[in-house]
Amino acid sequence: MAHAVALGIDIGGSGIKGAPVDLATGEFLQPRLKIATPAPSTPAAVAKIVDQIADEFTDDLPADAPIGVTIPGVVQHGVVRTAANIDKAWIDAEGEKIFSDAIGRKCLLVNDADAAGVAEQRYGAAKGAQGLVILTTLGTGIGIALLHNGVLIPNCEMGHMELNGHDAETRAASSIKDKEELSYQEWAHKRLQPYYKKLEDLLWPDLIVVGGGVSRKHHKFLPLLDLRTPIVPAALENQAGIVGAAALAAD
Repeated sequence: MAHAVALGIDIGGSGIKGAPVDLATGEFLQPRLKIATPAPSTPAAVAKIVDQIADEFTDDLPADAPIGVTIPGVVQHGVVRTAANIDKAWIDAEGEKIFSDAIGRKCLLVNDADAAGVAEQRYGAAKGAQGLVILTTLGTGIGIALLHNGVLIPNCEMGHMELNGHDAETRAASSIKDKEELSYQEWAHKRLQPYYKKLEDLLWPDLIVVGGGVSRKHHKFLPLLDLRTPIVPAALENQAGIVGAAALAAD
């Protein structure tokens, strides 16, 4: 059965946000609700906030409206395998069951970068793109989503590939730019250029989409990169996780 609306909830290191999504357009049907991520961000504490956000919207949604939740970690068959920027108690936790039990309705749990990639492919900067699309989110770390002809290849962790003897995200994430006080030019030439060059040499993508908060300032660094692959800023910015979670849950 095709659904017209789904609820998306996006768990981040600093905030948990959600909104009902029109699946035809990818637009929010109500203003999003954002609540600070609890500290410590244990499964029980996060599940309580997710339930609070779901409660805000479920009365206005059809009883069978799908619910999708993102988390900053690898998700295999509903189980969280890694924990980036959330409490380590999430590792090997049955996240999908935890959230479904908390909300009282079945939900789908997905990696946050995967959700953002799906949103950009269906509604944003990669809409209509064929072949291999890579979405990268430049933030505290580097999140990656791979989509081939619109089909998600989940849990790609190439933000952690080796770059000059280092974990790439410890060299090229936007948090590192800020921490090391790099100019946009230094960051683009010394960090992003070798990272994206290696990414395109390994995967031969047709399009690279760059998301994360820093993508709002894309004009300061994307034109400085010399790649054979078209590279464009994400269109949905901070809405992508919510939209992608809702779209994947509806699938």
